[in-house]
Amino acid sequence: MLEIKGLEVCHGWVQALRGLSLQVSEGETLAVLGSNGAGKSTLLGALAGLYKIKKGDILLDGRSLSGKSPHYMVKEGISLVPERREIFNSLTVMDNLLLGAYHRYRSKKNEVIIDVENILNLFPALRGRENHPAGTLSGGLQQMLAIGRGLMARPKLLLLDEPSVGLAPLVVREIMSTLAELKKTGVTIILVEQNTAAALKVADRALVMERGSIVLSGCSREMMGDTRVQQAYLGRTRVVRPAAAL
Repeated sequence: MLEIKGLEVCHGWVQALRGLSLQVSEGETLAVLGSNGAGKSTLLGALAGLYKIKKGDILLDGRSLSGKSPHYMVKEGISLVPERREIFNSLTVMDNLLLGAYHRYRSKKNEVIIDVENILNLFPALRGRENHPAGTLSGGLQQMLAIGRGLMARPKLLLLDEPSVGLAPLVVREIMSTLAELKKTGVTIILVEQNTAAALKVADRALVMERGSIVLSGCSREMMGDTRVQQAYLGRTRVVRPAAAL
């Protein structure tokens, strides 16, 4: 479904992505792990059309999307849920959701209203708050709203940038459980996440980025058991047993 070939992106003089290549299958959830500054958010931004590509190509269902605008990317089926949510605090919950479908609201209004109902079913905690200003919601509800807004675009590919950041563990579990439900609908997900344990539980496959390159990849179960991942991202250290007495 998604193929990235030799992607290079620079922020000024700093090269953020260095010839990155990967493939994501339809309906797959891919977790992207790595420390701050590894290039994870830049990868999502490039896929969403936010960053200019210096070299390489992005293919969605065989069609090149390199150099296309964010608006075009949304119409093609790529939706980004940014880090820190970036909702419109002064607008209502309903208005935030409708903005996610701005590109088809006039032509398919009835369909959009049905989609809103589906989002409220997916995130029942938002029901009854449709007319509340989004800025009055808790951090967890704002994250649910941000994901709901992204889904209102009816994406083929949903990009999630650090959805658990700043949230209580109970809320993180609820959001990750929702992502597991989304997998059943067939939507493809790329999940950038610092909470490695939570990400590996919901993802089919994972990769680790360092300095704009992929340094490790595999299925989630393999990654969970990889000593390097355990030591660097899961807070586990290898136990060195003392040698037996002679």
